[in-house]
Amino acid sequence: MTETAPVAAVTTAAVTNPDIERINEILHKLSPERVKEIADFTAFLAEKERKHKAFVEETLAAEQRGEYLIFHTAEEFMDAILNADDD
Repeated sequence: MTETAPVAAVTTAAVTNPDIERINEILHKLSPERVKEIADFTAFLAEKERKHKAFVEETLAAEQRGEYLIFHTAEEFMDAILNADDD
């Protein structure tokens, strides 16, 4: 006769965010048009946050690789942009 080890139930505590709960309650009171507007705006914010995160990661990686230029004036910066090759 072989014995099997008891299988422990794995549970994760649901982390609740009071702001999300409050927003969810409000959404149920709004018209479908307003809910659509909120969904579109939320998607916009999520995309904006995704782009910002990618920008930060790319900037930090470039700094670590030493891929940056230092300009002492805005004029130097603009000259570099205007005279750069189109890559």
